[in-house]
Amino acid sequence: MTQSVPRPRTLDAIEVDTEGLGLGMSCEEAVGHLLRALVSSKPGGRVLELGTGTGVGTAWLLAGMDERARLDTLDNDPECLGVARRHHTADPRVTIFEADGGTWLSDRATDDGPGYDMVFANTGPGKFTHLDEALSLVDRGGFYVVDDLARQPERTSEPEDHCLAVEGLLENLESRAGWERLPLLGWSCGVLVMVRK
Repeated sequence: MTQSVPRPRTLDAIEVDTEGLGLGMSCEEAVGHLLRALVSSKPGGRVLELGTGTGVGTAWLLAGMDERARLDTLDNDPECLGVARRHHTADPRVTIFEADGGTWLSDRATDDGPGYDMVFANTGPGKFTHLDEALSLVDRGGFYVVDDLARQPERTSEPEDHCLAVEGLLENLESRAGWERLPLLGWSCGVLVMVRK
């Protein structure tokens, strides 16, 4: 007998608001389940989400976090962040930043503050740019998770340069020492999980 895993309670309302903005891209449900499972292995952990969007991935992360864990999430789109704030600001575990991801990562990577137990890169900065800065924020034993790595036929507007950027990213990550890799490139939208050794 298969038991379904419940969705985050805020997710239905976020999806309605996201559709109201005319947006279709968000964290896939399968990836959401993975994020919730990974973050639940870090009680009291610090989590960073790059690319809040409307807060779909944020909902999955919060669903897996315990009451002591903390999430920093950022995006530079005020309209999308308006949806995320409407559904997540009341949760004291999350801090939402409206910021350019590259600038934020550059500033954060140069300070001596604590790192993160998990970094979920769901946008360009931290994935295709500012990768060194994003990886430098992952503590030992922590996860770096990146999605949207598979070519998706339903996205007819997917630019060829995106595919080339993915190839470059995968080659870059494969060349790095000190990480354990779990490639799930043929699963969901294409995911790679890395663990800092």
